[in-house]
Amino acid sequence: MLVLNLYPSIFIKNIKNCNAMRKILLTCCLLLGIATLSRAQGGGGGMRMSPEDRAKTLQTQLKLTDDQTAKIVVIYKAQAVKRDSIRTAANGDRDAMRAAMMPLMQSTNAQIKALLTPDQATAYDKYLADQHARMQQGGGGGGGGN
Repeated sequence: MLVLNLYPSIFIKNIKNCNAMRKILLTCCLLLGIATLSRAQGGGGGMRMSPEDRAKTLQTQLKLTDDQTAKIVVIYKAQAVKRDSIRTAANGDRDAMRAAMMPLMQSTNAQIKALLTPDQATAYDKYLADQHARMQQGGGGGGGGN
C-alpha cells in the first residue's frame, strides 16, 4: 500500500513541474515573437551602416584607392549629419523626409562620382542601380550608395 500512495504525490509534482515549464516556454515564445516583430519593423537600426562601412563596401566594389576611400568617408559623414537633421525636422512625416532626402542623396552621389575614374564611375552607376532595384524589391540596400 505504501507504494501506491507514493505514485499520486510524484504525479502531482510532475504536473506542477509541467505547468511551470509551460509558463517558461510560453514566456520564451512571447519574447521571441516580440523580438522578431520589432526587428521586422526596423527597430534598433540594425540595417544602418556607418560611413566607414559604406566606404569600405564601395572600396571593394569599385576598387578604390585608400585616398578615394578616405574622401568618401568624409562625404558620407557629412551626409549622415544632414540626414539626421532632416529626420528630426520631418518629425515622422515620411513624405517630407523623402522630399528632403532626394536632393541630399543626389548631391552625395555627385560628390562621390567626382572622385572616381571613368571606369569606377560606370561601376558606381551599376552599383546604385543594383541598390535601387534591391530597395524596390523590399530587400533593403544596406545604405550603400545613397
